Order: sequence, then C-alpha cells, then structure tokens
Amino acid sequence: MSRQFISFFIGALSIALCSPAVAQQPKKVPLIGYISATDAARESARTEGVRLALRERGYIEGQIIAIEYRSAQGKIDRFAELAAELVRLEVDIIVTSGGDRLTRAAKNATKTIPIVMTGGGIDPVEAGLVESLARPGGNITGLTNLTGELGGKRLELLKEAVPKVARVAVLYESANPQSVLEVKELLVVLARALKLTIQPWEVRAADDFERVFAALNKQRPDGLYVLGGPLMSNNQKWIVGFASKSRLPSMHISKEFAEAGGLMSYGADVAESYRRVAYYVDRILKGTKPADLPVEQPMKFELAINLKTAKQIGVTIAPEVLARADRVLK
Repeated sequence: MSRQFISFFIGALSIALCSPAVAQQPKKVPLIGYISATDAARESARTEGVRLALRERGYIEGQIIAIEYRSAQGKIDRFAELAAELVRLEVDIIVTSGGDRLTRAAKNATKTIPIVMTGGGIDPVEAGLVESLARPGGNITGLTNLTGELGGKRLELLKEAVPKVARVAVLYESANPQSVLEVKELLVVLARALKLTIQPWEVRAADDFERVFAALNKQRPDGLYVLGGPLMSNNQKWIVGFASKSRLPSMHISKEFAEAGGLMSYGADVAESYRRVAYYVDRILKGTKPADLPVEQPMKFELAINLKTAKQIGVTIAPEVLARADRVLK
C-alpha cells in the first residue's frame, strides 16, 4: 500500500470524524426542578398552567424540556431537603411554589442555579431574597403577589359585603413571617380605621385547628379572615367546612378557597402569575441572568364571591360589592 494512499485514507477519516454528523453530541435537554409547598393534587392546576405556558413558547415537556417535581406536602421541615435534592440532580432552574420560606430554602441550597419564585409570602426585598425588584442582583427572580399588602382591602371588602360584621377572627400560621407581621402590625391599624375588632388565632400544626375552632364556637365572632401558608392550604376543606357550619362570613387570600366553599376571596390572579413563570424560564435558558430580570408585581387582582355559600350561611351580599366581583360562584 503506497504512502500516498495511507495519507489520503487517514486524512479522509479525520475529516469524516470531525464532520457535524459524526462529531455532534446529543443536545442536553434542560432540566427544571419544581418544588411545591403543598401536596401535588392541590398544585396540579398551577403546574398545568406552567406546562401550557412553556409549550406556547416551544418548550414541550418530555421532548424539549424535562421537569422534576417535588412536593413538601405542607411540611415546612422538608423544604431544605427537597431543595438540596434538586441541586444534586444538577437542574438548570429551580421554580419555587410556596412563598418566601421555600424560596429561602432553595437559596440556601445553591448560590449558582437560577431560582424563579412564583409569588406569595413576604416582600422579597424585605425578606432579603433580592436586592431590589428592578435589579434582583443574585440568582433569584420571579414574581411577588403582594399578599400581605392587600390585608386592609380584604377587611374592607368583607365589611362592605356584610355590614353587620364587627368582630373578625383572624386565623394565621405562626411559622409564616408574613402572616405574623400582618396580624401583629398591619391589620390592627387597618381594622381600627374600619371600626372592626380583630381577634388573632394562632395555628402551629394541623392538630391546632380543632382547638381553635372549638374556641371560636364559644366566642362567636361575626366574620373569619384566613391568612396564607402551607398549613392553611393543606387544611382548606376543614377551614371552609368550619366557616360554613358556623355560618361565618369568611374572607380568603386566594380564589381556591372561594371555589372550595369560602364566602369571599381577594388577591392577585394566581393563574396568570404561574403562566408568567414560563417567561422567566425562557429568558434564563436563553442566557439572561436572574440578576438582570426584574421581579414582577401583579397587574390583575380578582374578587371572587360564592353566592351558594352566602345562601347556606344566611347572608346577603351588598349589591355594590357583588357588582364589582370578577367571579361569582353559584
């Protein structure tokens, strides 16, 4: 075999091996880690909204993108464990659904993996999660739903809807910093302006609900205001059932409670917030750093009223409030 042929053969082989068809490696499918504070069943509508919004942007789960789901089942002590698990899986982005405590757990687990928060909880600047809404400055961005700042508006709506309300029992989760702040500092002032008396009731664990409900049956307040948190979400049916059985007009922070039988809810359009997650995922996967993606505040708020519940507990919603409702459940 001639030297010329051998040289030609080696050169041709080298070119073939370096050609795109041979040298190209399979493209890595981006992996998203999704942590929910509540149980998977309760989170399903939100995750479906995220999946559909991602699909609209060309990210089809199982083909263009992969998602690892983790649920804390309402157990706060699992937040750190689940966040660490996703970090070990080397996900490309972590999405947190459950307020500032869950986002903080993710932040403690990684300083490099981008984190997209979905709203709820305390102001992320006050919580120390981001430097500012305009320029987050670290590996966290996403949405904040102004949950606590709407407390006064909720009390006002409850009073307008059911004018006879004078004493409002406030059910809050003691492990939720935002709820504690709202009860001990914000609502006191706001209630005074509305000539309402608030009665705070602390809940530390699921076992506390029975004790609190028994006490409320004795004190007989005129209304019930339920704040947020994993414990509240996981015991939604119990809370709504108690309010209905006790004929208590109730106000909640999300329409999920009104849909489950609570009298009223007022808050940011949560569905829109979760759809917006896809925007952040898309920008980050295309190279934008979380530090350069402003944290967004809600543009739309929803008032939901359950007329079926109103009838069951014997109250008539003031017409002017009913006319302002974005959603009326019958």
